[in-house]
Amino acid sequence: MALAIPIAAAAASPLLAWRGPVYIAAGFAGIAALALQLVQPLLAGGHLPGLSAYRGRRLHRWIGALLVLAVVIHVAGLWITSPPDVVDALLFRSPTPFSNWGVIAMAAVFAVALLALLRRRLRIGPRLWRIVHVTLALVIVLGSIVHAVLIEGTMETMSKVALCALVFVATAKVVADLKGRAKRSASP
Repeated sequence: MALAIPIAAAAASPLLAWRGPVYIAAGFAGIAALALQLVQPLLAGGHLPGLSAYRGRRLHRWIGALLVLAVVIHVAGLWITSPPDVVDALLFRSPTPFSNWGVIAMAAVFAVALLALLRRRLRIGPRLWRIVHVTLALVIVLGSIVHAVLIEGTMETMSKVALCALVFVATAKVVADLKGRAKRSASP
């Protein structure tokens, strides 16, 4: 329900009547990216019933790859429909403040994906990986939430804010659990 309601509300938006298919696909890729951010911490924290820790981590990796794909589709679709707007956003000279937050979140998504791919080659240990991954995840979540909340578009306001709140709470819960676990393991 947390994922389906915002997507259904966006699909029913009267603003879609004025948009082309590429722009609509780009917008829904952004909505999907936000929705995937609710699933990611729940998988990482083992909060989805019926999944072992191992399966949850594997699924977390696959959902991460889907998140990267959704971001690429979102930006590519916007590029196709309005290259000057995307260039302005990427250069942080867009007049719309939501653009900066989206670019920051996108950069963090790409950074964490690249580090995940190169983790073994760079010999990043578990402790450093956790710190870097969680830090970038927080940048992704906070940047995405601000990006989404500032946009007045096809996403219905109440369901968008509710989804953003759920993403924030799920992420905060998992980060707090990780900090608690780290403190317990560091205690004598």
